[in-house]
Amino acid sequence: MSVYTRVEREELEAFLRRYEIGPLVDFRGISAGIENTNYFVTTADGEWVLTLFETVSASELPYFLNLMHHLARRGLPTAAPLADREGGFLQQLNSRPAALVRRLPGASPEQPNAIQCEAMGGVLARMHEAGQDYPATRQNSRGPAWWTPTAERLAPVLTQADARLLHEELAFQRQASHVDLPCGVVHGDLFHDNVLFEGDRLTGVIDFYYACNDVLLYDLAVAVNDWCSDGEGRLDDELQAAVFSGYSCVRSLAAVERSSWNTLLRAAALRFWLSRLYDQHFPRAGEMTHTKDPQMFRRILLERIERPVTLPEPA
Repeated sequence: MSVYTRVEREELEAFLRRYEIGPLVDFRGISAGIENTNYFVTTADGEWVLTLFETVSASELPYFLNLMHHLARRGLPTAAPLADREGGFLQQLNSRPAALVRRLPGASPEQPNAIQCEAMGGVLARMHEAGQDYPATRQNSRGPAWWTPTAERLAPVLTQADARLLHEELAFQRQASHVDLPCGVVHGDLFHDNVLFEGDRLTGVIDFYYACNDVLLYDLAVAVNDWCSDGEGRLDDELQAAVFSGYSCVRSLAAVERSSWNTLLRAAALRFWLSRLYDQHFPRAGEMTHTKDPQMFRRILLERIERPVTLPEPA
């Protein structure tokens, strides 16, 4: 979340008249994150998050907004979009597609603990189950088809060591086959700053704008790499076990998933190392922007290569 497109008070007041949420009280930009323009908005009837979509086209957005609505109707603690007076979720503001969602209570943990990891694992499995009857489909915009051209554009600005590591990992991932792995709707970006807690009680899952149809295990790998790694990229076995404890209470992993675990951890690390390298070397201008350090995921990738992670057999 960032601010690339400035919104003035009068513009926001006019926008909010499309909804039945009362007059504007206050609003402020959100600097965390990197993709879209976001504001916290307070009206007479509650607190909301306004998102102006900077890179996603209006034609793609119904997949995300309808998914959030779908999951919320099934009891998941997701940030459901707010319908306007005409019943639609998608609007336009300052020449950008825009949507309002209710602001969920709680805050993201700075360093997740085992209880929070277990809660996240359970919610992720519930999302995977609830997404099985979601009718729309969308390819992963940051999947293998994106990795190669992105790596080619980055090649001139990378160090020799980074270029070699990237080349070798892309070659490894091209040889991996995931055709037998269960697929479905995935969040795609379930970092700890996209999950809210009050104490150890999980209160919300946010930022579904990388959601797509992909391998379910990949979604779990994205989360574990972030939630369970220390500053050097090493995996904390206790935190990983807590994630799987919560997840397996809802959905059990197949044997083929367990044997593919380290490959998917490497794929997830590669995806975020690439995207952060790209944002670092080709930043977009914005009023308030936040670029994340790519070195963290370089360290995670090296750790998964040098110390492959295996899952113990279920009891």
